[in-house]
Amino acid sequence: MMKATFPASQRGFDLVQFILFAAVLLVVGITGLRLIPAYMEDRAIKNVFAAVAHDPDMQSAQIYEVQNAFSRRASINDIKAINPSDIVIDRSNGKLFLSAEYVVKIPLVANISLYLEFNPTSEK
Repeated sequence: MMKATFPASQRGFDLVQFILFAAVLLVVGITGLRLIPAYMEDRAIKNVFAAVAHDPDMQSAQIYEVQNAFSRRASINDIKAINPSDIVIDRSNGKLFLSAEYVVKIPLVANISLYLEFNPTSEK
C-alpha cells in the first residue's frame, strides 16, 4: 500500500485574512465607482470644448456666441460641473482655444471627501 503524503504546511487565507482582504477590496471598489462619474463628465467637457473649438463658425465668433455654443452642447451632454462663464477663451494664431479649471468634491464617508482637480482643454 501507498502512504499518503501531506504537505508540511498549507498555504492560503484563513477566515480573518479573507475578511480583511474583502473589506479592503470593497472600499477600493466603492471609491472607484464614485470616481467614475467625475471622470466621465471631464471627458464630456473635453469633447464639447474640442467640438466648439473646431467648429468653423466659431473661429470668428464673439465670446458670448462661443459661450452659448458651449451651453447648448453642455445641456445635451448634461454637464453641470462648469458654467459658460468659467471657460477661458483664447484666440492664438487664428485658432480658438478653450480651457477651464474646476474642482469636484466627492463625499466618501462621514467627513472624509475626495477633491479632484480638472483642467480640460480643447486640444486633444
